[in-house]
Amino acid sequence: MTTTTATDEQVFLENIRAFIGQEATPVRRAQEPVNRPMIRHFVEAMGDENPVYLDDEAAGATGRDGIVAPPPMLSTWLMVGYRAHQAAASGAAPDTPMARLLGLLAEAGFTGVVATNDEQTYHRELRLGDDLSMTTVIEDVSACKRTGLGAGHFITTLRTYRDQHGQVVAEQRFRILRFNPRSTTSAAAPAPAKDTEAVPAGAPAAATTGADPAVRPKPFILRDNEFWFKAARERRLVIQCCDDCGVLRHPPSPACPHCRSFGWHEAPASGRGTVHSYVTSHHPKAPGFDYPLPVVLVDLEEGTRLVADYAGDPADIHIGMPVEIEWLDRDDELTLPRFRAVGEKA
Repeated sequence: MTTTTATDEQVFLENIRAFIGQEATPVRRAQEPVNRPMIRHFVEAMGDENPVYLDDEAAGATGRDGIVAPPPMLSTWLMVGYRAHQAAASGAAPDTPMARLLGLLAEAGFTGVVATNDEQTYHRELRLGDDLSMTTVIEDVSACKRTGLGAGHFITTLRTYRDQHGQVVAEQRFRILRFNPRSTTSAAAPAPAKDTEAVPAGAPAAATTGADPAVRPKPFILRDNEFWFKAARERRLVIQCCDDCGVLRHPPSPACPHCRSFGWHEAPASGRGTVHSYVTSHHPKAPGFDYPLPVVLVDLEEGTRLVADYAGDPADIHIGMPVEIEWLDRDDELTLPRFRAVGEKA
């Protein structure tokens, strides 16, 4: 068995931190200039009805020269397309400092990846005809950190966006965690039994699974969604409801997308609904899940949708199938919903 010494770890850290300051990838140039059709597709998909994005007259009334692109579209103008992703998946991606850095981390067991931060600074709005380019610099590689997903290194890149005149229009600081999935607990002891008095009367029993749910990656619990996970620990399904217009929304968000109100309260949900869509995942296999892994998008009775695992046979799933919720204990601190066909026994 190979023993890793403190010196080995220090040498490894020096090797990966040597990439700091290097350009991660070659300069990337937009395949198309900023254009109206792409803006239209984006705002329709996002449900953004701000008229300055499509109506020249409305944009002019605000003092603008014409319509502008929504700021959140920033990265979409530089997307490389499906063929480039195919090439990367087949191993034909170009040799770049970022590829070499990720290769070193993968060889050391840091194969898992999750995005953790995305900070964007806008210097001006993008207008029709702007032709963008992007440079990416590796800004930082952290020492090994212990996280809920496992031990790993945070990689921070700084993306600088320029227009056709070379002027900086935006900057994006993007951070990912490359972690070792095997460094987290792989055989956790069973979670202590929950206090049955805390479980609402009539609630389904906790679900069981072949794989150990304790090793599943944890979801990000933030200030805006903490209430939802707290209710789930009590085996209650709730939906965020606007105080002013009464519209339900999920996933949780700080402001109502319909009336922009910041006031909200919890609304109870029955946990019943019908399958709107579904997918059965075979690869890549993450620890803590049984495969093939069916995932359903459920139209809840209350009018919102929820994505969750499906607990039955993937071959039985069909669009419109009635389902009901059951609960899966990841550990003593985290309980998550999943669905089962109505009337089917666990």
